[in-house]
Amino acid sequence: MRHTSYCAPVVDVDALLGWYAGAGRALPWRSEGTTAWEILLCEVMSQQTPVARVEPVWQAWLKRWPGPAELAAAPTAEVIRMWGKLGYPRRALRLQECARVVVEIHGGEVPADVDALLALPGVGDYTARAVACFAHGEPVPVVDTNVRRVVARAVRGIAEAGPPSSRRDLDSVAALLPDDRARAVDFSVALMELGALVCTARVPRCHECPLTASCAWVAAGRPAWDGPRRRAQTYAGTDRQVRGLLLDVLRDGDGTATRARLDAVWPDDVQRDRALASLVVDGLVVRVGDRYSLPG
Repeated sequence: MRHTSYCAPVVDVDALLGWYAGAGRALPWRSEGTTAWEILLCEVMSQQTPVARVEPVWQAWLKRWPGPAELAAAPTAEVIRMWGKLGYPRRALRLQECARVVVEIHGGEVPADVDALLALPGVGDYTARAVACFAHGEPVPVVDTNVRRVVARAVRGIAEAGPPSSRRDLDSVAALLPDDRARAVDFSVALMELGALVCTARVPRCHECPLTASCAWVAAGRPAWDGPRRRAQTYAGTDRQVRGLLLDVLRDGDGTATRARLDAVWPDDVQRDRALASLVVDGLVVRVGDRYSLPG
């Protein structure tokens, strides 16, 4: 099957925005008055993590540390504890570093410029554009996995987006944005929501989709993907799992543990040692003598 790299925009903006107005989820960070810091926090927490797991942690963090100044001054051990089981705990350290830069360089206000956002610790291309768009109303393209999939189907007529290409993906979405600034922001949210709720990876619900009438993939008969398959990520038995078990010991106690206590969590000495060493290198665990602890 021959794949086209790009087609002229065909997305029905009015249909998409009308669908979103009735079907979009009432997520707390979409509420009126949500600050740019609160949106940045949500976006970092949501990386590779389901919304249902993010929401209670996001609420708890903001209750304890309402803004960047409070997080910047917090004990790092408590930041790691509050991260809990969201996964990829280095994000917690980067968030605190980000909070400190926002306070020290930007006077406590999250910048609106994409380049300034990219300069913040732990903020990548997607997060920078999401904050610029959703927090500051900047009409910039925002591209995540869901958006790439919707564009691949609706515009390019293929079942999956294939390997990411930042320039191509950004250009494809930018070409779809409405000229009106407010509609462009709403469009970005709606496109992402459509991919999360309807145009899903495994079982797309085309009969519910507002773009079905103009969708290039539907018009082509919904052909199966014949490109490279992305390998499914595993967790059980990986270093990530072992790192999590080691951190659980420190988070659930007083923040310190003997080597013997840590050795008890995993039977493979080589893998456990490797996981523990990586936690130390990442700054998530500190070794003092024969004991290990969360950073002070």
